[in-house]
Amino acid sequence: MRQLQGMDSSFVALESPNSPMHIGNLLIYNPATAPGGFVRFKDILKFFEDRMQLSKTMRQRLVRVPFDLDYPYWIEDPNFDLEYHVRHVALPKPGDWRQLCIQTARIHARPMDLTRPPWEFTVVEGLDNVRDFPKGCFGFVTKVHHSAIDGMSGIDLMEAIHTLSPSTAPPNEPDDWKPEKIPGAVELLGKSYVNALLNPLKQAQVAAQAVPGVANAIKGLVTRDFKLSSDYVPPRTRFNRSISSHRVVEGRSFSLTELKSIRALLPEAKVNDVALAIIGGALHKYLTAKDDLPKGTMTAMAPISVRSNDEKGDMGNQVAAMIAPLGTHIADHAKRLEYVFGQTSNSKAMTNALGARTMTEVSKVNPLLYMALGSQLFSRVSLAHRVAMPFNTVVTNVPGPPVHIYSAGARMESMALSLICLTDGLGLAHIVQSYVDEAIISFTACRDIMPDPEFYADCLQESFDEMLAAAKAVDAEPTKKTPRKRVTKTAKKRTTGRTVKETK
Repeated sequence: MRQLQGMDSSFVALESPNSPMHIGNLLIYNPATAPGGFVRFKDILKFFEDRMQLSKTMRQRLVRVPFDLDYPYWIEDPNFDLEYHVRHVALPKPGDWRQLCIQTARIHARPMDLTRPPWEFTVVEGLDNVRDFPKGCFGFVTKVHHSAIDGMSGIDLMEAIHTLSPSTAPPNEPDDWKPEKIPGAVELLGKSYVNALLNPLKQAQVAAQAVPGVANAIKGLVTRDFKLSSDYVPPRTRFNRSISSHRVVEGRSFSLTELKSIRALLPEAKVNDVALAIIGGALHKYLTAKDDLPKGTMTAMAPISVRSNDEKGDMGNQVAAMIAPLGTHIADHAKRLEYVFGQTSNSKAMTNALGARTMTEVSKVNPLLYMALGSQLFSRVSLAHRVAMPFNTVVTNVPGPPVHIYSAGARMESMALSLICLTDGLGLAHIVQSYVDEAIISFTACRDIMPDPEFYADCLQESFDEMLAAAKAVDAEPTKKTPRKRVTKTAKKRTTGRTVKETK
């Protein structure tokens, strides 16, 4: 039995019928590489069963403390049933991309039973007219509760149910998994009493650890290693209000090589800056068409992984966050990329100065009862309509495998969509995912807030195409010296403090 940490517990506290706190993917597979050229549902079940021991997530369930007086615990589920977690559906004809997006959104919108291990995989057949994929392909719609994984630990779960070749044998080691007894209320309340006595000591320790970061932040402001700006204060938008239980999902796939080539507009920019600028351009187009574009820039919360190498296989979340202005007020592509690069460089400097790891440690000492009551109050009195959010959307960047991988012998053709959870005040969120030679920008939105996801997906495509064309125009003038953009002082200086690793 192992207790959740503060950030993991916050996703449990935020769970509601309108805001299920799970993330996932739509994955497309080609069974041509499997034995006999096809994969049956029972082959998938057997493949998963043989590899259960490679994942900590698959057979652990949550046990909540009565009245949420303390953080929940993970236990090995004594009632684990694989066939409950792996489901099977088929699209009606013609089985096209739009139908697949609708089915994926409906599956993603349904909350999971948190008295069972918090994951579900739905096998989807009938994809005969989905984009350019070969006939006979099938998909996985995956759901895993955010309390169990972040973007990086989710990769380890993917590794457990995938192989590097279509014919990899199951693990040789014996499966020594053992179920645990579900603890009773008295035992859980006793543990919560002890933790309540120890928590003030933990809070004092975390406060002491935060002092150097605060000092570094003050020093950075004085020496102008970074600066505070009104650009980090988000405007009010249509996406920042209470949400319904209905979802839409969509996205576009791009060439990873072409995405990287857009950096010709600003060579010192990172791929993550390019993705942010593409999303900023798409939001500019979408909201201009709605006559609802704010004068100031919209901002995104960009998660940053602080997971160390020895925590690679651990469950739970090890992330901090930075605020990234998206340049939605700038129509020019090169200027928007330069703006995004400068702002993200400034945000990284602030995060480094404060200490990203320390920021995550602070969340581990917040009482769950207060988080649960606060989330319920926020939802029930519709505070999202009245209280300004600290950011307008989310853009998280998750690196995928650079080579093809296989499940039950079938080759994964594409990580076609990545799915993310929403909360009141956050009706639109994005994931940038790479796989082999493609980069996919996906989004999840509240259906009531964005009833036209295909139009926003087209805006993403147009934003990418226009930035790529502008980059090619720069490359087409080899004899003309392009004046180097002036880089902010933040980008030039090496900031002090702990270095953080982005989720890219």
